[in-house]
Amino acid sequence: MSRHLAIIGTGVIGNGWIARALARGWSVTAFDPDPDAPARTRAFIDNAWESLTRQGLATGARRDRLKFTDSVEAAVEGADLVQENVPERLPLKQDILSQLDAAAGLDVIIGSSTSGFKPTDLQRDCSQAPARVIVAHPFNPVYLLPLVELVGSSATEPEQTERARTLYQELGMRPLVVRREIEGHIADRLMEALWREALHLVNDGVATTEEIDAAVIYGCGLRWSLMGTFLTFHLAGGEPGMRHMLEQFGPALKLPWTRLKAPELTDELIDRVVTGCEHQAAGRTVGELDRRRDDFLVELLDLVHKYWPEAEGLKGRI
Repeated sequence: MSRHLAIIGTGVIGNGWIARALARGWSVTAFDPDPDAPARTRAFIDNAWESLTRQGLATGARRDRLKFTDSVEAAVEGADLVQENVPERLPLKQDILSQLDAAAGLDVIIGSSTSGFKPTDLQRDCSQAPARVIVAHPFNPVYLLPLVELVGSSATEPEQTERARTLYQELGMRPLVVRREIEGHIADRLMEALWREALHLVNDGVATTEEIDAAVIYGCGLRWSLMGTFLTFHLAGGEPGMRHMLEQFGPALKLPWTRLKAPELTDELIDRVVTGCEHQAAGRTVGELDRRRDDFLVELLDLVHKYWPEAEGLKGRI
């Protein structure tokens, strides 16, 4: 049975969901008030399709199974899953989600791509079936990266969470059900900690953006892509593993090396970061960098599956 995804908001994230769904053989209806949205979306899909083809298209996968509608109500008609992707402003999301809640069938899961808001706040103005409005937070590029953080409120029933998990698995995602709602969920909180430290290092003149990126690319990033944080440190303890690592290096956690607060975004810091990134881009457009990143991710995901075959059985619990 062919599935039907409704997309509300077609920025980078919304378009990523569309490309993924089409590649999985789903049909998609989308709504975006911007008159240029359809052309922008189709150009986005064309750019992503080569990587999706290399990764493997599902039976029935076609780019022409996308239709734009002129209203929220038309977009959700007959949808198996609704994904909201409007800008990260809580009042705007609450307004759109209340419209979606009123328009969608009572048993249809409504996922929000929010990177920071809690489901309780997102559900506030929904009156029909608010508990089925959940956080479904993906990562860019959505059409290649499989992680999606699923977060329900205290009102969300386990059956609704399981139904959401199943639907996102059908989209080829690796759902991570977050145990309780918290601002920023899990992955973004981890990335923000590294991002704050990186900004301090640039601000204090310790390193350039290129040097910091090299530290990640050729150091921790290579290991994290296969083992994550905890298993990487487990190996650092030698044969005794994590217990020895904590005994040996645990005291260093109390040393004042890190900065928990972000630096002030002064004009000088902004200029340093922007100049550094433009130097690293070396004249390549964002589209060209997107393709380079996508080619790399397709090969990297193949390597992860090759050396971590157990991951194939971790769907739903990651």
